Amino acid sequence: MPTIGIIADTHIPQRLRRLPAGVETAFRGVDVILHAGDVNKVWVLDELARIAPTLAVVGNADLFGSGLPQRRVIEIGGRRIGLTHGHGNWPRYLWRKIVDAIEYDGDFYMRAARAEFAGEPVDAVIFGHTHRPCRATLDGVLMFNPGPVAPRYYTTRGPQVVLLRVDADGLRAEVIEL
Repeated sequence: MPTIGIIADTHIPQRLRRLPAGVETAFRGVDVILHAGDVNKVWVLDELARIAPTLAVVGNADLFGSGLPQRRVIEIGGRRIGLTHGHGNWPRYLWRKIVDAIEYDGDFYMRAARAEFAGEPVDAVIFGHTHRPCRATLDGVLMFNPGPVAPRYYTTRGPQVVLLRVDADGLRAEVIEL
């Protein structure tokens, strides 16, 4: 039964100096780590890679020229998982910042993340960007945002990561508070 460590919105050093100590403990023994963007510094991915192989996508706050893709599909345990930050292109991102200042619409971001993989068979889509945990099903696809690691940043919950277990029955998520 493969286990995936999911993390997003670390914002290092923008909001944190380094990964919280609990990340290494939470991810010990996972098969792969997926980072849903807003890494900020590429060395964060190196630290995660010391725990397990790490795949990431670019977020709107990742200006370090990493060459990370905006989206990717990972197949593990017979399941296809889409990974994106969820901010879309820069014009859409800037337009949404204005709209969100008036009224936040979390469903918009979930639908936008799903649209990144329109026409592709995926069992789940993991996204970040909103700094709000989300678990829902949209068009038969598990939509999952682990919430931010950066503490109390646009959310009422503390920093957290997720373990996603892949088995014959599907995908099971466990939220780990740090």
